[in-house]
Amino acid sequence: MSKAAARVPFETTCFVRDTCLCLHLQRAARAVARRFDEAFRPLGLTSGQYSMLMSTNQPQPPTIGAIASILSMDRTTITAALKPLERRRLVTVMVDPDDRRSRRVKLMPAGRALLARAVPVWRSTHAEIDRSLADAGRLRRDLAALT
Repeated sequence: MSKAAARVPFETTCFVRDTCLCLHLQRAARAVARRFDEAFRPLGLTSGQYSMLMSTNQPQPPTIGAIASILSMDRTTITAALKPLERRRLVTVMVDPDDRRSRRVKLMPAGRALLARAVPVWRSTHAEIDRSLADAGRLRRDLAALT
């Protein structure tokens, strides 16, 4: 059989559409991100930037690798995502004094202030989403079990 003749039945497409956990998780993640993006818009933040700022809010400036671990992203993506936050002077990326090959991300005063303004927005949006779910706690546990 030639490659051109190979076809996936439409029934398979419907089955994947209706049952694929990956697809359903991606759709849900996009919908939740859109809700947070809308809520954070007046602050000039996206949901991803909020997560990035929150991940830098630590007693000591975290390494890019530590942020990547928290957010389940690769270092290259973290580095690129930090650029707009650096331009806004919300964070600064500096050489780790203990390991010159490593970089640490420091939350700057403007970043701390913006994060402080964003937390109440996150809380109220998060509470709205929690109320719309049958069992938010179970969902969190189930999602954590996947990671």
